[in-house]
Amino acid sequence: MSKDDIVYVGHMLDTARKSASRVKRENRAAYDADENLRLALAHLIQVLGEAARRVSPEFRQMHPEVPWNEIIGMRHKIVHDYLRVDEDIIWQVATVDLPGLVQTLDRLVPPETSP
Repeated sequence: MSKDDIVYVGHMLDTARKSASRVKRENRAAYDADENLRLALAHLIQVLGEAARRVSPEFRQMHPEVPWNEIIGMRHKIVHDYLRVDEDIIWQVATVDLPGLVQTLDRLVPPETSP
């Protein structure tokens, strides 16, 4: 495991926490009505995927509990196919998937490096 891997996984953890906290007290109607929230979540999920993409293949292989391909694939979808991003999927990622991802990533980041 390289130092860079821990930096990128720590960035993933920080970004996942930010995303999950943005929707913690929101409902779907509020999400649909708030363009800034929709844009912020899409951006944060994109950043999360970019950090995941930079984690070494060796580290990814050592931690199959993290859905690396799905995280990176979501980043690619937002960046390259932005006109067809499904808001239902963004909402599900933010409200269902990211809280669990935070727990998983929290176990991978040494306490002295987590935000």
